[in-house]
Amino acid sequence: MSEPQQTRRLTIWDPWVRIVHWAIVVLFAVSVASGLAHRLELHFASGYALLALVLFRIAWGIVGSDTARFATFLRGPRAVLRSLAGFLHRSPDRTAGHGAAGGWSVAALLLLLLAQAGSGLFADDAIFTRGPLARQVPPWVSDLATSLHVRLWMALAALVALHILAVLLYAAVRRTDLIGPMVTGRKRVDADTPPPAMGSPWLAAALMIAAAAAVWAISRLG
Repeated sequence: MSEPQQTRRLTIWDPWVRIVHWAIVVLFAVSVASGLAHRLELHFASGYALLALVLFRIAWGIVGSDTARFATFLRGPRAVLRSLAGFLHRSPDRTAGHGAAGGWSVAALLLLLLAQAGSGLFADDAIFTRGPLARQVPPWVSDLATSLHVRLWMALAALVALHILAVLLYAAVRRTDLIGPMVTGRKRVDADTPPPAMGSPWLAAALMIAAAAAVWAISRLG
């Protein structure tokens, strides 16, 4: 009989990934609710904040911590299929960071959020409000952006629901808590797993300031 695999707890998510993750959760809910209620000032404010966080997260996915980098968790089709096939194994998932399938889910969410917030910059409903860049493009571009902005949130909501379902299934089938590590940053992994390198907090702060400044400058154009 083989001995049970030794494990240890490691920090796998840096504070920036965790803060941005939960802030996006809140801001997406606020954006949807304020849009449906026609609370446009709140809708714009939450949209600008959401865009700044998404821009930061994309930049952090290039130069940030090991587990935050797209190069670490975006893998080819075979790895995705192996990840999906291994989902039904009842042993806990002790990988550090995103799995192959989950990694593409994260990328899709970020791209859709970028498209949603970005389209809002060019949108013009010709009644109540206009995005800050709507006058900088031809009317047909603004009309297309408006149409995308109205419809993309439903695709985002569906992907968010799928994401939540996957988290619940991981807890039920593989006895793996994915929420706790995104709160504390720490996860139980195999003992031979090397600790992931954390990104520079000074670089993260600089990127966050740059993203916020860029979005603020865009907002002033309107």
